[in-house]
Amino acid sequence: MYHNLTYEVKNRIAIITLNRPEVRNAINAQMLTELGEVISRGARDVKVNVIVLTGTGKDFCAGHDIMENRQEPRKNTEAWINEAYKPPLMGIVEMGKPVISAVNGAAAGIGSAFAMICDLTIMAEDAFILLPFVTIATIPDGGATWLLTHVIGYKRAYQLAVEAERIPAQRCLELGLANRVVPGDKLMGEALSWAERLAERAPLSLALTKKAMHRAKTLSLSEAISYEAKLQSICTSSEDFAEGVEAFFRKRKPHFKGR
Repeated sequence: MYHNLTYEVKNRIAIITLNRPEVRNAINAQMLTELGEVISRGARDVKVNVIVLTGTGKDFCAGHDIMENRQEPRKNTEAWINEAYKPPLMGIVEMGKPVISAVNGAAAGIGSAFAMICDLTIMAEDAFILLPFVTIATIPDGGATWLLTHVIGYKRAYQLAVEAERIPAQRCLELGLANRVVPGDKLMGEALSWAERLAERAPLSLALTKKAMHRAKTLSLSEAISYEAKLQSICTSSEDFAEGVEAFFRKRKPHFKGR
């Protein structure tokens, strides 16, 4: 039983919903613990092929709950970020399943990091990303500096951070921070439809494509080709590859089993 989020599985899709709408889904310590648990749970669940992360109500996530800090100031911010926030964020990156962020409103502060770190992002037309850190004399964290500079480049990333500029959904699409923008009332329907299509793909292919693309960020072209070859040999030795080839020649839908 979770108190600050919900977790449900249907059609091979795990839906994680941040559920503190009274504070715009701001993350407190308990929600953070639960978030780490459900991300690990989704990664391990053999009945789950794709994960969707979203928020209840009008917002995706307003960031860290700073009221919690006022009531109980943290003495070691560095340890808190590394020990509490880093594991669930890296859990999204390191799991062998695609994670879709369905951004239904504000994705602000650390909420923007959770939205951006997902493999794919779909946003409601009135949703936005906001890095308000400079307004309270802090810096973007949770990997937000890395995510922004790698996607949109240093100059634009720095400008967005120091000006605390709201980035509307359509602008996120133009910058490459989002894959799709849809009307708000169709967001979850479109997100789940997208997830269902991905869930029909070979799990091993999804996992190793994700692994290869993350690794490619640090490799030369020559190294990337060799790394792809290594992973490709795993794919072509799998039962799912044999099934995919068989289905292709028989002109039928493949039935992948993840092995």
